[in-house]
Amino acid sequence: MKKIIFIVLSLSMLLIFSGCKDVTLESNELSSTMQTESTEVNAVYKSITAEKAKNIMDEQTNYIILDVRTESEFAEGHINGAILIPDYDIGTKVEEKLPNKESLILVYCRSGRRSQLAAKEMVKLGYTNVLDFGGIVDWPYEIVK
Repeated sequence: MKKIIFIVLSLSMLLIFSGCKDVTLESNELSSTMQTESTEVNAVYKSITAEKAKNIMDEQTNYIILDVRTESEFAEGHINGAILIPDYDIGTKVEEKLPNKESLILVYCRSGRRSQLAAKEMVKLGYTNVLDFGGIVDWPYEIVK
């Protein structure tokens, strides 16, 4: 019995102190996730559904749609208004192409893996309003070909 309690407590402590920051938030909760300490903003990775991304696109005007697929994938079809920065260029080109780190940036790829990695990299680079909405394969709306 003591062994089981010890294992449960150990696992609990591991989870508490692991520092996981992956969070899925409702759109009305987004503003409450921005925490300010002195002048430093601590942003976290955020994932939303394609439907929530579409709502943002329909209801707001000040946002950027970022496609992180390859040039050939982009040419085959993309979301209207999207700009392309392939995932492998995020670390070196995103700050040049998207200098305002407070802009609302909606990120997608083909299936969701690269957009998640790109969004997390952008948060590490200091971007504070990045929302990953997964892959174009799950996008039930119109695309540009």
